[in-house]
Amino acid sequence: FITNLCLPTCTCTLLRQPMSLSLRGDDSLHKGRRRKRRELTEEQKQEIKEAFDLFDTDKDQAIDYHELKVAMRALGFEVKKPDVLKVLRDYDREGTGKITFQDFFEVMSDWIRDRDPQEEILKAFDLFDDDHTGKISIRNLRRVARDLGETIAEDELRAMIDEFDTDGDGEISREDFIAIMTGDT
Repeated sequence: FITNLCLPTCTCTLLRQPMSLSLRGDDSLHKGRRRKRRELTEEQKQEIKEAFDLFDTDKDQAIDYHELKVAMRALGFEVKKPDVLKVLRDYDREGTGKITFQDFFEVMSDWIRDRDPQEEILKAFDLFDDDHTGKISIRNLRRVARDLGETIAEDELRAMIDEFDTDGDGEISREDFIAIMTGDT
């Protein structure tokens, strides 16, 4: 449940499973040494496609500046005008002021792979910890469940906290949350 509640206000689920990127061997070199390249999950690929399709409002199989900006934000990227203009400049090969799905997919795949999973987990934690206590309380869990339209009994919420609360204070610490999200529980 907790891993599915990470982004209650986002239209996409990319950040709901921040550790869903799998590693595969890649021959790319990074600063002189071999590195692993994260591969997108099928769900992440589908999210990119859905964002493109949703914001390709005129259904011409290409998106303009405004559509691109909204699609990128829907995928969880806080983009500014210069970021969007750079993507258009780099990928608008025909000079139409638009990019195709193939180019959008390439850009968003790279951006998703470049996300720092630890940073994404901490952003998700902050969505729960709206009172900035450094802990997730039963009140925080209740609010997130309500925001998502989930009806979860008080004893179920308590059981979730009890399962992951390692120090016995009745709340989930930042470290507990990281362990939940990375599967290290």
